Amino acid sequence: MAGRRHRGSCRSNTSRRRNTSSRRNISRSTRAELQFPVSRVDHYLREGNYSRRLSSSAPVFLAGVLEYIASNILDLAGEEAHANGRKRISPEHVYQVVENNQQLHELFGNPRSLGEEMSELSED
Repeated sequence: MAGRRHRGSCRSNTSRRRNTSSRRNISRSTRAELQFPVSRVDHYLREGNYSRRLSSSAPVFLAGVLEYIASNILDLAGEEAHANGRKRISPEHVYQVVENNQQLHELFGNPRSLGEEMSELSED
């Protein structure tokens, strides 16, 4: 009986080591359940010198807002493409969505003023 060891004491040490070594890093985008990269938004906010101090939740919130806007634009552009009998969203569909939606038009202004790419697409 004196030679018997307690099974629990050995297992607890090894299992504790296994748990810490098997952990993997979880990105901030995954934690926030976002598709947009929170780390990249954080990098751009810090690089842009918009303020001297930046909270840890600011890039998460901004990435969420950007993802929401992009999702809405792509959803409306998909409906526009479907209405035109297309299966793929083209830049022209995105432009039409921004032009037809008052809130998006106020947010982005006139997207055609940025370049003449859209006129070349409409000629095709």
